[in-house]
Amino acid sequence: MARPIIKKLSIIEIEYVAHRLAQELMEYGEPIPPFDTRYPEKLESCLKTPFQTFNKKSLYQTFETKASILFYLMIKNHPFQNGNKRVAVLTLIYFLVQNGRKLKVDNKILYEFSREIASSDPKDKDVVLSKIREFIVLYSE
Repeated sequence: MARPIIKKLSIIEIEYVAHRLAQELMEYGEPIPPFDTRYPEKLESCLKTPFQTFNKKSLYQTFETKASILFYLMIKNHPFQNGNKRVAVLTLIYFLVQNGRKLKVDNKILYEFSREIASSDPKDKDVVLSKIREFIVLYSE
């Protein structure tokens, strides 16, 4: 049986869904700057990387690995001047929803998890990606 096609996210979706919701719902005393102040090349890279191929083979073959690298890069590559963890959380939630999944986790757990990813050592990227994948498997349906 063929795998379902995984829907990619566009810059417009990030602007009008994830970024806007983060601004409205997740201020926490630190405003998220306007979308046009983002670092375009970094954001585009975050959105394209999960779908990269080599020799016609996907580098991130499963839905969970694609979601994991997306979440990781949205936090670690800092595509925005501020609010990267908040936008990353909403981007992950939106990516899951667009692909027929839901994230069922307490906000505090999700917040602490995103902080853990942000403070992780880049040398531990593979271990961190594995943690993110496990988190997604555990908390999504």
